[in-house]
Amino acid sequence: MTLDEDVAAQLERLRCERDVSFKEVVNDTLRQGLRAAQMPAKARRPFRMKTFDGGKQLIPLDNIGEALAILEGEDYK
Repeated sequence: MTLDEDVAAQLERLRCERDVSFKEVVNDTLRQGLRAAQMPAKARRPFRMKTFDGGKQLIPLDNIGEALAILEGEDYK
């Protein structure tokens, strides 16, 4: 098995922090990952966007040319 450099570096950091063998860190990390992979995915709450009434539209946004003319004058180009 060949490890990518970033994975090997993270495992080596864990090995130093825990003061254990590289083999032990690899096996523990694989066990944790395999356990997590076997667990069902957590259900997420659906995203809800809060809305508000902005009142009367002062500038028509369906025509960008007209909106720019109102905001910047007729010489907006």
